Amino acid sequence: MTIAKGFVIAAPSSGSGKTTITLALLRALRDTGLRIASGKSGPDYIDPAFHSAASGRPCLNYDAWAMSLAQLSLNATEQEKHTDVVVVEGAMGLFDGAADGSGSVAELAVHLGLPVILVVDCKSQAQSVAALVHGFLTYHPHCHINGVILNRVGSPRHERILRRALEPLDVIVLGAFYRSKRLELPERHLGLVQASEREDLEEFLNAAGEVAAESVDVPALMRLAKVLAIPARENKELTGISHLPPLGQYIAIAKDIAFAFSYEHLLSDWQRQGVTLSFFSPLANEGPSENADAIFLSGGYPELHAEQLSQADIFKRGIKSAAAADKLIYGECGGYMVLGEALTDKSGQSHEMLGLLPIETSFAKRKLHLGYRKLKATEAARSAGFPWMNPLGAHEFHYSTLTIKSEAPPLFDAQDAEHHDLDPLGHINGRVMGSFAHVVAGRSEEWWSASS
Repeated sequence: MTIAKGFVIAAPSSGSGKTTITLALLRALRDTGLRIASGKSGPDYIDPAFHSAASGRPCLNYDAWAMSLAQLSLNATEQEKHTDVVVVEGAMGLFDGAADGSGSVAELAVHLGLPVILVVDCKSQAQSVAALVHGFLTYHPHCHINGVILNRVGSPRHERILRRALEPLDVIVLGAFYRSKRLELPERHLGLVQASEREDLEEFLNAAGEVAAESVDVPALMRLAKVLAIPARENKELTGISHLPPLGQYIAIAKDIAFAFSYEHLLSDWQRQGVTLSFFSPLANEGPSENADAIFLSGGYPELHAEQLSQADIFKRGIKSAAAADKLIYGECGGYMVLGEALTDKSGQSHEMLGLLPIETSFAKRKLHLGYRKLKATEAARSAGFPWMNPLGAHEFHYSTLTIKSEAPPLFDAQDAEHHDLDPLGHINGRVMGSFAHVVAGRSEEWWSASS
């Protein structure tokens, strides 16, 4: 069996450029002939698509808050197969976690036994970089920062000053990325513009890989990589994993730029359980397979395509026919909005949606809803045949406001990351159900009750 090595790319804060540098390194390492896999810390559903494009392999999420330690290890086990190196990109700052303080990138790195490569944004500092790096080196006794990459360096002189300041510290400076328009990625309100929307993505990745090959000591980086710490090697089987049962034995999944936010680790796990998956594009006016016994409308950006979706008659007819046939239909965030009666875009124009749940959503007045969620399906969900009866680790991130048009049973009881009770999430209408939450992983009853 392949024993893969890996490392974590982290930073002192968001906005330091770690995604761009991760993509550059993935492409540069792939171009050396290494077999590369990648991971993304946290519940992010946009960066993984960029990772996959850069490495040529699926990217899995590693969420140290929403996932059990066993689930994290299972993901690592799956990724090390036929792989030489696993590169995991962190989220936010290295020691930033959920509101309760848990789930940081540092916590993830310690669990996986991986060294951290710290990306430091040097745009507005010189010798002070040493104080910043020294603080990160000494803050956590079990999180090992073995290398530093200097980002947004202004000039060769600036680089010399930074390197000289870091010389007394016990850390390797692996390289420096200079400020460049070539390495900028466009963003929108939920993060980066999606990978599938960039026609020049290959050109960008090739350019980024060339910059990384020129700017980073890749052999030194690989020497820092460590073998992943995976309990399964000793125990043969992982325990404590709360698998999410599949929604059905044949699941039709909406997939295009309006419905792009589904987690690869969940889909792969369902396939390992023998489930058939098929994909359809609502934006291309496609309906789900008639052979499917369950339909998954994932999250995405339906608000950017609301008019087109409102006119997708074949798509709408296919979903309504499935509902009439009493098939399970589940929508997350964007999919939940589309299951509702109407969606109002940011200009204030209302568009008719599927009308299968008694809700309307609007982006005319944006309001941020953000945070981890602990979920537990309601008794009404159980009665409706919803298969996820174990507690769930989930995440909510949207800017829409919700109007409830009539009473319907809620889908989930909910808490936030600080274990405060929240209003119930989602709605159920027969076998049609959904909520704003993106479900990341199944958890145990002990996890739910530990803070309830």
